[in-house]
Amino acid sequence: MSDRTTPTDPPSFAAGLLPAVLDRDTAPFWAAARQRRLTYQTCDACAAVVFFPRRHCPGCLSAALTWHDSAGLGEVYTYSVVRNSRDPRFADRVPYCVAWIDLDEGFRMMSNVVEVDPDAITVGLRVRVDWRASGDQLLPVFVPADPALPADPAVPAEPADGAPAVGSGDD
Repeated sequence: MSDRTTPTDPPSFAAGLLPAVLDRDTAPFWAAARQRRLTYQTCDACAAVVFFPRRHCPGCLSAALTWHDSAGLGEVYTYSVVRNSRDPRFADRVPYCVAWIDLDEGFRMMSNVVEVDPDAITVGLRVRVDWRASGDQLLPVFVPADPALPADPAVPAEPADGAPAVGSGDD
């Protein structure tokens, strides 16, 4: 199997294969992510919380949106632990957790829950945002807010220089 990807390969965040999603709607989100800031929008017209980034409110269609920084705290709404992957780029990453996270500011986002034994993850688990490198981009992932939960034995410790673990199996 070739290590090269082609335009027909499915999008993947593995091994730095972040899809090109930078456009005028999402550019502020990704710029903030490079600074380890999780951002969302609110509508100035109807006060709705807006996430994923877009150029208008999905409720009232106003284009008057304001960016805010999230505290990055929330809870697992639902999740799935992937234990088998047919995609060879993910084969050494299983098991990993894909979850919908309800952030305290009122928006929901999909991400990974990392640095915890997948069998210790539950609906309602309190989590906080963390960051993982993927190529030249930082991706928001979530770790348990309670450090007492059992660590995922498959995840190596953070590098001594404090840089995020890359290719840790869950990013």
